[in-house]
Amino acid sequence: MSRSLTVPGAVELATVDRGGFVESRHSGVAVVLSPDGTIRASFGDGEAALLPRSSLKPLQAVGMLTAGVELEGERLGLATASHTGTDRHVGVVRAILEQAGLTEDALGCPAARASDAETRDRQIRDLDPAAPVRMNCSGKHAGMLLTCVTNDWDTAGYLDVDHPLQRHLRDTIERLTGEKVQASVVDGCGAPIHAVTLSGLARGIHRMGTASERSPFALHRHAAAVVRAVRENPWTIAGPDQPDTLIAERLGVFAKLGAEGVQVAVAPDGTTVALKMLDGGQRAAPIVALTLLQTAGALSAADVTLVANDLHLDIRGGSEIVGRIRPTVGVS
Repeated sequence: MSRSLTVPGAVELATVDRGGFVESRHSGVAVVLSPDGTIRASFGDGEAALLPRSSLKPLQAVGMLTAGVELEGERLGLATASHTGTDRHVGVVRAILEQAGLTEDALGCPAARASDAETRDRQIRDLDPAAPVRMNCSGKHAGMLLTCVTNDWDTAGYLDVDHPLQRHLRDTIERLTGEKVQASVVDGCGAPIHAVTLSGLARGIHRMGTASERSPFALHRHAAAVVRAVRENPWTIAGPDQPDTLIAERLGVFAKLGAEGVQVAVAPDGTTVALKMLDGGQRAAPIVALTLLQTAGALSAADVTLVANDLHLDIRGGSEIVGRIRPTVGVS
């Protein structure tokens, strides 16, 4: 039986101070892997099972490629993304659907408006209704549909956990994480999401970040292709001013958030971080991940500062900055 994350299994990862007073504390778990894949540091119960949510998308994208899908560049980046629904994102999602010979009606994700503020405001002004193609997971869904078409699998039931597509993606996740899926439930976008340990998630992301497109093994070649697609097109993975995009754009770090406080990141040298905030909050996750990469020697303090200033870490009192979200963990 799987063991889920508990309060005793968590440690403090970050605090929020206001005027020198600690107002909030974020507890969770984190695992740091060295470039060779060994565990460099572990904070809390890294062997507890969790739902990686959208942090699992990179592994699912690898599964699409191993199933024979032809995706690269921006289209592969969007298949991996939690995008903000800008017109540029939507244009690529529509291109993937067109490649599959399908229309937006085939998307099984919920209708949404863009999370990008400028795009959403325009939609509201123009009375543009919510649509599945604007939903942050629409790129993944379009990639899943293309995978079905490529393999002559039924597209109508592509979100069923026992559909051939989902069985293949689950198998890919198990191959990359090196462990069996401990539970399968329904994600917010309607697709299956699978529980693995935080250590397993870290292994999967590490294997992707250190894979070579010259590998004799197709799984490794495809994993490397996903990482390259995002590093070369960082706007695809999230959107303007979003942490994952900023981190990839400025530092070359492959990062992917997941709902409920999950974050993974792999530095160019292969050092990897996976973490989960126990309270499900996302605001401290990116800076904690970057700080762990820094203290492991994969990034410099200047590197982290280059991104930290745009991660909205300041706490305001009126018009003044009176505090900050601060990581409280490091690697010895």
